[in-house]
Amino acid sequence: MSTHSTRLRADQLLSRYGYCSRSEARSWLRRGRLTQKGEPITDPSVRVEVREVEVDGHPIEFPEGLLVLFHKPGGYSCSHDERDGPTIYEKLPPQWLARNPPVTSIGRLDKDATGLLLLTDQGDLVHRLTSPRNKVPKLYEVEVERDLPAGLADLFTSGTLLLDGESDPCLPAKLEILGLRQAQVELTEGRYHQVKRMFGSQGCPVSWLQRLRFGEFELGDLPVGQWRPVSLTQP
Repeated sequence: MSTHSTRLRADQLLSRYGYCSRSEARSWLRRGRLTQKGEPITDPSVRVEVREVEVDGHPIEFPEGLLVLFHKPGGYSCSHDERDGPTIYEKLPPQWLARNPPVTSIGRLDKDATGLLLLTDQGDLVHRLTSPRNKVPKLYEVEVERDLPAGLADLFTSGTLLLDGESDPCLPAKLEILGLRQAQVELTEGRYHQVKRMFGSQGCPVSWLQRLRFGEFELGDLPVGQWRPVSLTQP
């Protein structure tokens, strides 16, 4: 995370970090809810250092921008659209969603998939970690409905596997067979339903899918439905 100075107008700060709307900020300031070194800030145009102020007696959460690792449960969509059923955002603090910009996932997982998701309010991180040219590796563990065929690891590694409806073959992927119907696969791209489609193309429908690693981040023993802050190593 960046450690540079972040100075904002008082009303902009309250809106940026999800406390209230810009139009509601004047009321918050009149009531003395924003303070710096114990002194109320009442002028909405005053510029303040984000790390030096408190709201209702508490410092700003994630002043440099939010980045957390989240263990996605099965049955939850990564969509912001409530029409898609239960979403991962129901599991997060409401104030995160009121931040401007709001928290979003870096990449997605299918609704029935589980495992590691990164969540942030920083658009540059979303681009950096999802851009195809950066080839960020992602590790998945899968279980399939039929025994894995011989030669599958070589096929995945070859860079010749062509998915239905596409003209460009998948980039080489590392496959480790763990059992007759269980494997781990590492990809450096993120096509639509790619893991399921790769196994499905070889007659092995995926019955269970979990992401274990995304770039430098590992799921580890983080409980399902829980999150923890992380910092991104700068290149």
